[in-house]
Amino acid sequence: MKKISLLGATGSIGRQTMDVVRENKDQFEVVAFSAGNNIELTRKYIKEFSPALVSVKEKEDCEALRTEFPSTKFTYGNDGLVEVAVYPESSIVLNSVIGSVGLYPTLKAIEAKKDIALANKETLVTAGHVVMDAAKKHGVNILPVDSEHSAIFQALQGEQEKNIERLIITASGGSFRDYTRAELEGVTVEQALNHPNWSMGAKITIDSATMMNKGLEVIEAHWLFDMPYDKISVLMHKESIIHSMVEFHDGSIIAQLGTPDMRVPISYALMYPDRLQNASKDRLDLAKIATLHFREMSFERFPCLRYAYEAGKVGGTMPTVLNAANEVAVDLFLKGKISFLEIESLVYRALEKHEVISKPNLAAIQQTDQETRKQVLSFL
Repeated sequence: MKKISLLGATGSIGRQTMDVVRENKDQFEVVAFSAGNNIELTRKYIKEFSPALVSVKEKEDCEALRTEFPSTKFTYGNDGLVEVAVYPESSIVLNSVIGSVGLYPTLKAIEAKKDIALANKETLVTAGHVVMDAAKKHGVNILPVDSEHSAIFQALQGEQEKNIERLIITASGGSFRDYTRAELEGVTVEQALNHPNWSMGAKITIDSATMMNKGLEVIEAHWLFDMPYDKISVLMHKESIIHSMVEFHDGSIIAQLGTPDMRVPISYALMYPDRLQNASKDRLDLAKIATLHFREMSFERFPCLRYAYEAGKVGGTMPTVLNAANEVAVDLFLKGKISFLEIESLVYRALEKHEVISKPNLAAIQQTDQETRKQVLSFL
């Protein structure tokens, strides 16, 4: 039985991970998890899964839960995230928190020699070279949970790196995929959160609408698969049936297909190199779907995707700035303080003003992250 430390249990990926565990109690046990401010759901998970350790965001909630559940150990804040990540009884850490807050717990878990099932793409975007070097040093597997990277990972099983021509990451296009630039003027938060294919958290859904999410995935793929940026392309595919593809230099393309269900890549990462039997009746029926659609991505229509490629190619602290600026801008949009199109404007300004540190250590990355957040707020 695999014992899991789950970071971000009450978020979208966290809830679907709990679904996988619930349906496979003979395979998995959640021994420690972190949650944010959703204390009602945290209580339900404690009662159902009986974890030994739980971390929440606020000290007050921690103290209240400690009184309510005396047999469970509680902690809180960023230190609590680390405590969950390095919990001695767990063998794998599934990191599904949103944002760069997931970086430090991931590094500490790697130092503790725990395999990482990674759904927190900002960890690699912000500090890919640091994370991958640490994983290599400690002999730890980084197993992708994002559906796109899981698809590439599956397509590469048994293949030789020298034969890879390019990685093809598919993109649904998000909530506004059929909008022109002019039609994006004045779109609302509610419209942006209405994703046509996937059920995701608010931040990642907005990133999908701006196509920043796909840009972050390009940078993540660069680090996960040690692939240069000119060998990573993005293709619009509105049905989200082909999750990504690998093209080889003999002209063959291997694609991974499936219904838009995050529980499949979650279970693959947790069970790797084996697979779980899926009893779901919601299987892919290509005859019923009949037609799949594809079209090229436009950097003019989706400038955030261009910014991500450019930041990735520059490297150093530039991807850190990209991620931090985007996190702040998306939060401002969700709070109604800026318009949708101002997200990309704020990100661009932050990138334009940044003086790159070419080979940053962890301290320099963290400082750049914090300075960028303050700078973006100062733009207002």
